Amino acid sequence: MERQAGRRAAPGPASSLGGQRSGEAASVGAALALGLAAAVSLGLARFSYPLLLPPMRADLAWSYLTAGAMNTVNAAGYLVGALLMPRVLTHLDARHAMLAGGLAAAVLLVMHGLASSDATLYLLRAATGVASAASFVGGGLLAARLASTATKRSGLVLGLYYGGTGVGIVASALAVPPLVALDRPHAWQLAWWLLGAFALLATLATAWGTRTLDGAPPAAAARERARLAPLAFGLAGYLMFGLGYIGYMTFVVTLLREQGLGGAQIVAFYVLLGLGVVASSWLWARLLQRHRGGWPMTLLNGLLALATALPVVSSHPLAVFASGALFGSVFLSVVASTTALVRHNLPASAWPGGIAAFTIVFAAGQIVGPSLVGWVADGPGGLARGFVCSAGVLAFGALLSSRQRASSAAD
Repeated sequence: MERQAGRRAAPGPASSLGGQRSGEAASVGAALALGLAAAVSLGLARFSYPLLLPPMRADLAWSYLTAGAMNTVNAAGYLVGALLMPRVLTHLDARHAMLAGGLAAAVLLVMHGLASSDATLYLLRAATGVASAASFVGGGLLAARLASTATKRSGLVLGLYYGGTGVGIVASALAVPPLVALDRPHAWQLAWWLLGAFALLATLATAWGTRTLDGAPPAAAARERARLAPLAFGLAGYLMFGLGYIGYMTFVVTLLREQGLGGAQIVAFYVLLGLGVVASSWLWARLLQRHRGGWPMTLLNGLLALATALPVVSSHPLAVFASGALFGSVFLSVVASTTALVRHNLPASAWPGGIAAFTIVFAAGQIVGPSLVGWVADGPGGLARGFVCSAGVLAFGALLSSRQRASSAAD
C-alpha cells in the first residue's frame, strides 16, 4: 500500500488533512475493538471473580486463604502464558493469538459453571489465566503498533485498549448479582455460563473489528531482544502494583458486604468502578503520551494506594464510592503506562519482549497478592488489615517507579 501511495500525485493540504483524520478515526475504531479483548481477558475472566467470591465462599465453605488462592492460581496461569508469549509471537500472528486466547477463555468460563470441587476450580482458574495472557499480550502488542501509527492519539489508543476492561467489569456487575441471588443450589454456576457467553460474543466482535490489523510476527532479521536493564525501576514498581492492586480487586466486594452495604449499593459500586476504567482512556491519555519515564506509574500507583486505604479509613458510602471511582479510573492506566514506557524507550522490534516482561512481573505480583491479603485477613484485624497491607505495597511501588528515567531510545 505504501509503495502504491508513493506513485500517486502528492495530495494537497485538504486531502492530506482528511486522510490523516480518517486514519486517526480508523485507529480509534480498531482500538475500541481491541478493548473488547481486554474486556474478556481481564474484565470477564478475572475481575468478575470478586462478585462471585461471596456466594462461592459461603456455598463451598472457603476460608479467606482459599478464596485468595483461587486468584493466585489464576495469576500463576497468567504467568505461564506470559512466559510463553514472547516465543509464540515470533512464530504466530499476534491477532490470531489474541483471538485464540479469547475463545479459550469463553469456553473455560462456561466450564466453571459445571464444577463444584475446589480441585477442578483451581485447574479452571489456572487454565483461564493462560488463555487470558495470550489474549492480553497479543492485544497489547497490536495496541502498541496501532498507537505508533496514530501519533497524535497514541495515549488515547492505548487507553482505549486497556480501558476496555471496564466494559467487562460493568457487564459482570449488572449480570452476576441477579443470578447468584436466585434460590437454587449453586446459583453462582449460572453466572459463569453467562460470563462465558459474553466472552464469546465479545471475541467475535473483536475478530470483526480488527480484521484489517496486521499482527504478523517480525521477520527474523528484524527481531531484537529487549534490553530490560534501563527499565528496571519501572519493572520493580509494576511488580508492586501487581502485588497491591489484586488484593483490592479480589476482596473489595467481600469487605463491603462485611461493612453492611446492601446488594444494590455493591452493584452500583462495581458499575462505578467499571465506568471509571472506561473513563480512564481519556483521563490519562495526555499523561501517557507526553512522559517517557516513570512519572505516570508513580502518580497512578500513589492514587491507587489512596483509593485502597479509603474504605478502611471510613465505611461511609461516600468514602466507599469515592474509593471505587478513583480505583477504577486509575488501575488499568498503570497497565497502559507500561506499554507506553516500552513504546517510548525500546525499538519496535523489541516491543513483544518488553511487553511480555512487564506482563510477567505483573503476573508474578498477582500470584502472591491474593494469598498474602487472604492470609493477613484470616488473622487479627480481618480484611481491613489486608487492605492496609495492599495500600502500603502500592505506595512502595510509587516510590520505586519514581526512580525510572527515560532511556535515550527514540520513539
